[in-house]
Amino acid sequence: MTTETEQPLTIDELAARAGVTVRTVRFYGTKGLLPPPVIGPRRVGHYGREHLARLELIEELQHLGMTLAAIERYLGQLPPDLNARDLAVQRAVVASWAPEAMETVPREELERRAGRALDEEDLRRLAAMGVVERDGEVLRVDPGLLRLGVELLDVPLSHETVLAARTALTEHSRAAARELSRLLRDAVAERDARDVRSLSARMRPLVVQALLTTFQRSLREELREWLDEEG
Repeated sequence: MTTETEQPLTIDELAARAGVTVRTVRFYGTKGLLPPPVIGPRRVGHYGREHLARLELIEELQHLGMTLAAIERYLGQLPPDLNARDLAVQRAVVASWAPEAMETVPREELERRAGRALDEEDLRRLAAMGVVERDGEVLRVDPGLLRLGVELLDVPLSHETVLAARTALTEHSRAAARELSRLLRDAVAERDARDVRSLSARMRPLVVQALLTTFQRSLREELREWLDEEG
């Protein structure tokens, strides 16, 4: 199914979808943080899903207090061929550095941010992924995970499979976090409490990125072995 976010966006539509101003989009473009649009008929610039995902990543980095120079360095270290889903994963990683924050939004606003209509099955799957929490008609959303969750809606997996996958990931992630926490405590046992907090803040994004990279490689190897067996 073709979603709204797969259609070309004008600069006004891009800004509205990301929740920023047109001036902000143009500013990021002049700084080289956002690739130029594709020029279509009548010299109108068209933006795609990658532009939206990159813009949301930039905004997430800014919310963390990073300067434009630091954001430029961060983006410069990313592979140049990242697609919208890859950028959504990067944003989810970045969002994990910040304190947990769920926003309460009406359904219309959630669908606007998602860039598509969401039926009851979509909401169930987003809830299973931890992207959305439901309390009757009240919806709470994790902005850092929303784009990635929406991308995964088109993956042909049942609600039960998504829930089981989340449970498996949560259990193994907690085990890894527990072991890493123990190693960190042992390594800084003699340090001052302020040093411990400072070291933890510096290590957290590095550990999260390392876990993401390691998991991606492990999953790729597992899938390769599975496909070899099937072949």
